[in-house]
Amino acid sequence: MDTRLIRTPALYLVGFMGSGKSTIGSAVADELGWSFVDLDDDIEAAAGARITEIFERDGEPAFRLCEHQALDRRVRSAKHGQPIVVALGGGTFAQENNVELVRDNGITIWLDAPFELVRQRVAPQVHRPLARDPEKFAALFAERQSAYKQADYRIPIEGDDQCVAVAAILRLAIFD
Repeated sequence: MDTRLIRTPALYLVGFMGSGKSTIGSAVADELGWSFVDLDDDIEAAAGARITEIFERDGEPAFRLCEHQALDRRVRSAKHGQPIVVALGGGTFAQENNVELVRDNGITIWLDAPFELVRQRVAPQVHRPLARDPEKFAALFAERQSAYKQADYRIPIEGDDQCVAVAAILRLAIFD
């Protein structure tokens, strides 16, 4: 595929946990010849701990601070480096300071997966602290929808075929 130029050096994928941000983001970056970063990996590297450990040891507010700092570092480096695709954590775009940061420095794309699909994907994973209680998990999904709707573009995720979402992203009007 020809690498097309984008008007901005960064794409930020937003959406609920289990929506496919890491898988789809990596594939989009490969297609474009861009770098790919999963923000959760940046957070864990900076903290020297798994996200689950940060939540358990320090609580969610401390995690959100680490998350914002990692995002700020990534945004600043993207301004001066190679174009990048960044998979944000499920709650990153639900924090207003992060919304402003990424919207001012790139294009946001919401991977909109239905609740039942993310529930099935996340159910076997024990490393997600906010998914442990099924009722709270469902409430969190509903609560975050309004934040995700602020993204520049919405890509519906209907199943497990990442190629459909990757193709939809590459067809967006952001590419010349």
